[in-house]
Amino acid sequence: MINLQNIPQDEHIFTIAEFTRMVRSLLETHFSTVWIEGEISNFVCPRSGHWYFSLKDETAQIRCAMFQSSNQRIKFQPEDGMHVLVRAKTTLYEARGDFQLVVSHIEEMGIGALQRAFEQLKQKLEKAGLFDEKHKKPIPAFPHCVGVITSSTGAAIRDILHVFKRRFPALPIIIYPTLVQGDLAAQQIVKAIEIANDRNECDVLLLSRGGGSLEDLWPFNEEIVAHAIFNSRIPVVSGIGHEIDFTIADFVADLRAPTPSAAAEMISPNQIEILDQLEKHQHYLVRALTQRLEQLKLSFAGLKKRLTQCHPIVQIEQQTQRCDQLEQRLVRAQKNQFERYQHRLQLLSRALNAVNPLATLDRGFAIVTHQSNKVITDEKQVQAGEIITTQLAKGKIKSVVEK
Repeated sequence: MINLQNIPQDEHIFTIAEFTRMVRSLLETHFSTVWIEGEISNFVCPRSGHWYFSLKDETAQIRCAMFQSSNQRIKFQPEDGMHVLVRAKTTLYEARGDFQLVVSHIEEMGIGALQRAFEQLKQKLEKAGLFDEKHKKPIPAFPHCVGVITSSTGAAIRDILHVFKRRFPALPIIIYPTLVQGDLAAQQIVKAIEIANDRNECDVLLLSRGGGSLEDLWPFNEEIVAHAIFNSRIPVVSGIGHEIDFTIADFVADLRAPTPSAAAEMISPNQIEILDQLEKHQHYLVRALTQRLEQLKLSFAGLKKRLTQCHPIVQIEQQTQRCDQLEQRLVRAQKNQFERYQHRLQLLSRALNAVNPLATLDRGFAIVTHQSNKVITDEKQVQAGEIITTQLAKGKIKSVVEK
């Protein structure tokens, strides 16, 4: 047990609060700002929005805190195992007596913070469905007006206008000028998209800028720009950077072009091809109309002929002629029928005469009848003194039987 009387009079006895406050003051004075690299572990982000994690290497670790006012400027979400470089000030958390770093800046080592932020946002928006093909709006084949969202002084706008002038100079172009680089660019891009939708002057929008580094192109990787493109009622074509450059805007846009000039090529109709097509359609139309006219002429001639044939006078003449033909046929038929009946009568008459007993009289035979008009075929039928009649072919002779 320590005897307080044995402690020298010039030694000060600290309270816990005094000592921790003094240590904190020493740390903050001698290590106001330090750069430290290490691996993140035990990362947490409570509802307050502050970040709490540890930085460690093979032998030691330090507690760290990054408050929302600082971390809201960071473009990526830290994760356990990530190797980072931080700028921080040293301090002591007096409530627990913990030595810690208050981080004001953090960036990822190796792949880079911007690239990590790009990948994380890409995964987030992909899961949210902003890249789904079912949400892509069709690009009009023949737009009535094109809106271009880009810098009014950059090389991209000159290339775009040159392509439009070459391919289809009659196509109206409206430029919505905006910054395409820097911290204020994302907000201006969003505003330009909203203005174009509110005015509803165009039926397709071209979002563009020239090439640059990942940092230069970063406004097109901002989440607010992605949602503005997704929510646009007007279809959006992206033509950002060079062919190898990809931004979040490219994935959300309804159509991605590798360069600003290529985007203008995709949007604008080719007047030479259109004129060729119009000429072909003109030839086809003339040929089709000529054929149709010939068909109508033939049809008209046929109808005219039918109409002439159906005219009442023509019908009367045809029916009169038919009546004459029928009358002649009837006369001929009657004559033929009469001749057939006459011939048949002659045949029947000859047949009747052939069996007529009177016909034998013409050959010298005679018919002898009794007074009772009975034919005498036997001499025993008469007696002497009776009168008999002899029928000749012409006339009759009456005789008296002598014996």
